[in-house]
This record gives sequence, C-alpha cells and structure tokens, in this order.
Amino acid sequence: MTQQAAPAGGLSEEEILAMPESDYMNEAQLAFFKSRLQALERELLQNAGQTTEHLRETPFVPDPADRATIEEEHALELRTRDRERKLLKKVQQALEHIESGEYGWCEETGEPIGVARLLARPTATLSLEAQQRRELRQKLYGD
Repeated sequence: MTQQAAPAGGLSEEEILAMPESDYMNEAQLAFFKSRLQALERELLQNAGQTTEHLRETPFVPDPADRATIEEEHALELRTRDRERKLLKKVQQALEHIESGEYGWCEETGEPIGVARLLARPTATLSLEAQQRRELRQKLYGD
C-alpha cells in the first residue's frame, strides 16, 4: 500500500486510519474524503477534455491498415472514457452524500462502510459485507 501525503492543512491516510471508531465520519474525515473526491473529479474532467481534443486532431490516413489501427486506438480511448464517465457520476454522488451527511454509511444496512474501504474505494456505497451479498445474489440470480 502506498503512503499518501496529507493534503494541505489536512490529515494523512495513516492519521485517518488511526482515529477511534467514535470519530467515524467526523468533520476532519469528511474534509479528507471531500478533498480526495474533488481531486478525482478534476482529474476525470481533465481526461475527458484531452480525449475530445485528441479525437479532433486525428489526421486523415490513406493506408487502410494505419486507419484501422487509429480507429482501434480511438475505440479503446472511448471505452476508457465511458468507464471514467460512470466513475465521475459516482464521484459526484459521493460528494452529494458528503453534503447530505450520508457519506460513509451503507445504503443497505445503515452501518459504517469503514475508513479502510473508503480509502480504497472512496465512492463505495455499501459495506464490504453488503457488497459481497449483492455480488453473490447477482452471481446466483443474474442482474
């Protein structure tokens, strides 16, 4: 696991993890996750802008093999951006949950999701146990 530097004036991952359970989703933790989510949101929006520019700058290539390669690269880039678009939506929903006071709590059980899980996946909306149950149901019964 890589060690993350603390944001300016904020806490580090280690300090967040060291807090007692009674401090769960206190003001400092919410500020930490809000900052992390906002940075992720900026990065995703920047990537989307770069993709748009890159696709606009594509030159005409007469060779069919070269053109096919370029089209395949574009398709891969677009699939990546589509995944990022879905992640961006989750990031924005997580930021809304911070504002509404729902962030960090399992939407299925109402229990804490856990700081360690949120550090690994800041957009998580389910506790690990609830997520495992959901995945098992999907595996057994399909979507």
